[in-house]
Amino acid sequence: MTEACIRTAVEAIHSSPYQTVLYLAGGASQILGLLLSVPGASNTVLEAVVPYSRMSLIQLLAKIPLHFCSQQTADDMALLAYNRALKLSSPGSPVIGVGFTGSLASGRPKHGEHRFYMSTRTADRLWISKVTLTKGLRTREEEDRVSSHLLLKAIANACKVPSNDIPELSESDVSDECVKQFNEDQELEQLINGQICFKIYPFRSEIPAERKIILPGSFNPLHDGHIKLMEVATRICGDGYPCFELSAVNADKPPLSVSQIKDRVNQFEKVGQTVIISNQPYFYKKGELFPGSAFVIGADTAVRLINPKYYDGDYNKMLKILGGCKETGCTFLVAGRNVDGAFKVFDDLNVPEELKDMFISIPGEQFRMDISFTEIRKKSGT
Repeated sequence: MTEACIRTAVEAIHSSPYQTVLYLAGGASQILGLLLSVPGASNTVLEAVVPYSRMSLIQLLAKIPLHFCSQQTADDMALLAYNRALKLSSPGSPVIGVGFTGSLASGRPKHGEHRFYMSTRTADRLWISKVTLTKGLRTREEEDRVSSHLLLKAIANACKVPSNDIPELSESDVSDECVKQFNEDQELEQLINGQICFKIYPFRSEIPAERKIILPGSFNPLHDGHIKLMEVATRICGDGYPCFELSAVNADKPPLSVSQIKDRVNQFEKVGQTVIISNQPYFYKKGELFPGSAFVIGADTAVRLINPKYYDGDYNKMLKILGGCKETGCTFLVAGRNVDGAFKVFDDLNVPEELKDMFISIPGEQFRMDISFTEIRKKSGT
């Protein structure tokens, strides 16, 4: 594979909209140099991790794999990388999770095969491959180069850019691959089951900003009050990408069905508003999913957020959990709402001193809705 072919493939990858997280163990180390040495790498590479020791890989997977070098391990790595890419990517950008694990030539002879497994995960596709190399045909460096080139080809294919100039293996090597396609319903099922952490529907037309302004809710139905509140919050923040967020999983109710999710998503498409479907009903978990975001909430939600009752009655536990949310860089924009029969704004709440700088008040003169969203839902008959 000539340097010109490599550069052409990498430039095409960097010109695509895809953003990537790579988890690599046991080989393909040269892929990082191939990607990072060509200008535009920041368009593509969000993160690269090399869990080279067994303990490092165990910590990454949060389990001891049955086999460290296997297709299952590569698939698990790719799924973790995909979820990580979702969290790190610009809102609405397509992402790829890359997993690689290999057992290549080493300083001492190996009894088993010289082999490696690759997996690339996108929103609608899982591509997997096992390659068995001919023993004694190449040095360790050469085997690493071959695995790096084939992984580059896999990434190019996931980015939907040409990779025909990348050479294939020798006749004595063995390669086996397959592709699994996912439709929208299957992807949402994976989200409900916790396999993927969220799915974004980027219905807004403008270019996304890195920071998200997130208004969570059930949106049953979406109404003008939600839209107006988001507009006010966006003006206060000054910058950021407005996103509504619906959790498919509820703390005290059954999860939404796929058809229910799609019905609610359809509301946002009609009004050109971006919506994120997540599986986290708790704000401290939302903070982990969307670090650095500004969450738009009502005073009634803020009251519950700082109430030790919802933290097993433990005030210090509440401080610790919300302190962790604060460390992710998240803030809360609080709109006035009816609380126990009285209209209250942020300044009426008894917020612990340690947490006050997490909260920003939305002035009542900028947004006020005395009727609750629940009452609106009842009046609409939904």
